[in-house]
Amino acid sequence: MDRLDPETAVLPNPHASGHRAAPLPPDRAVRIRIGDDVLEADLHRPGPSRGTVIFAHGSGSGRSSPRNQHVAEVLEASGVGGLLLDLLTPSEEETDLQTTEYRFNIPLLTERLIKATDWLLAQPWGKGRPVGYFGASTGGAVAMAAAAERSSHVAAIVLRGARTDLAASVVRKVRCPTLLLVGENDPMILAINRETLRQLPGTKKLVVIPGASHLFEEPGTLEQVALEARNWFDHHLEHPRRA
Repeated sequence: MDRLDPETAVLPNPHASGHRAAPLPPDRAVRIRIGDDVLEADLHRPGPSRGTVIFAHGSGSGRSSPRNQHVAEVLEASGVGGLLLDLLTPSEEETDLQTTEYRFNIPLLTERLIKATDWLLAQPWGKGRPVGYFGASTGGAVAMAAAAERSSHVAAIVLRGARTDLAASVVRKVRCPTLLLVGENDPMILAINRETLRQLPGTKKLVVIPGASHLFEEPGTLEQVALEARNWFDHHLEHPRRA
């Protein structure tokens, strides 16, 4: 077995509990205008004293992703809001399914995540509250790049099975606390994330989820992702310290 970095944690393999957060009211649909484009999103408003986590989905996925919806439910139960955002317009998604021309356009997706962050901070219920990012797969690279650009606003990020190699040029600029969650049975992504962990300059941690593959479809693995994310944001979702 490889020797793990000191900042890498391997969780014990638990039994699937089947426990779920209490049912939520219907999603609140919002539309965010960015230039000539309109992005669709589902909003879970934060509790009175908490911030909001923006979800950047991976390639071929969107705001209806059941994995990210589950994480958002767990966060909302602890008072943390969620903005599950489609980074592509419906027409772009249709084109991307045929050509894949948008899903790896990290600069375009990063710019949209930044604009969505600015929109969130301009809302009466978002102004003055901290922001976090949850990025999955290619959305992890987008979250890292946006966090580097908005370091004075983004308090913490969690990356699930992230293609952090697609944001290798900015990894040393990510100053906020960063949690990397990777499946034990996802060797390529695990190797990539270990290298990212080595380069991140601030508070950081890599958690390897036992028995999990890239999509965390195995019993109990997604629950672990949600709990790790909740704990990270509970501890680190506060106003970023300015350099």
